[in-house]
Amino acid sequence: MITKEDTIAIVGASNNSSKYGNIVMKDLLSKGFDVIPINPHEEKILEQQVYHSLKEVPEKVDVVIFIVPPVVVLKVLETVKNLGIQKVWMQPGSESKEAIDFCSKNGIECLHDACIMTQESIKSPQHL
Repeated sequence: MITKEDTIAIVGASNNSSKYGNIVMKDLLSKGFDVIPINPHEEKILEQQVYHSLKEVPEKVDVVIFIVPPVVVLKVLETVKNLGIQKVWMQPGSESKEAIDFCSKNGIECLHDACIMTQESIKSPQHL
C-alpha cells in the first residue's frame, strides 16, 4: 500500500516522544519516507514543518495515516475525499465501522487493524 515514492501525511503527529504520533513518524522518517506531520497545535515536529490540516499541505498527499481517535478520523475523511487522496491507514484505535464504511463507499483504499511499524513491507526496504 505504501512505497518510498509516496508522500505520507500523519494526522495525529506529536512532539511528545511517548505518543504513537511521534513514534510512528520517527520510524517512517528513519526508513526514508517523505512524511508530513498534521497537528493543529504544533509548528515543527522532528524538524519537519507541521501543517494544521490536510487542506494546508501544498504538495500532493498519497497516503494519510491516522493516529487519532475515531471521531477525528470521521471528520478528516471528508477532506481526504475532497482532496482526492486514495489511501488511508488507520492505526489501531483510530478505526471505526463508520470510517471504514465511508472509505468503502467513496473508493478510498483503507488499511486498518494493523500497525504500520510491524508490517514487513514497511520494514523491509527490498519490498518498497
